[in-house]
Amino acid sequence: MKTHPGEKGTGTFIRQRVTGALNIVFVGFLIWLVVNLAGADRAQMAATFANPIVAILALVLIGSALVHMRIGMYEIIEDYVHEPKLHGLAKTANTTFTVIIGAIALVSVLVLAFGG
Repeated sequence: MKTHPGEKGTGTFIRQRVTGALNIVFVGFLIWLVVNLAGADRAQMAATFANPIVAILALVLIGSALVHMRIGMYEIIEDYVHEPKLHGLAKTANTTFTVIIGAIALVSVLVLAFGG
């Protein structure tokens, strides 16, 4: 297994497994949330996310999924992108995409949680 710059391979391996296990656990929460909000209007969504437990669980799920995705995509880039310029660009794009999606998700959950 390839390592990220400045990281030990074991740490990345463990992080990938832990986030994978968390994602399995949080699928139940995600199913409940989707079923509960099916057909809901914005006011109902805001009321659901106003519950701090729901908002925190949603943020933890999003964070875990994004970390898991970033590590997995990094491994794919390491295995299949061999051109040095593309390799660096792909790793940068992977991290940038993850950060942008995380920021959008964070703002979205917080806006719903605080009724904005």
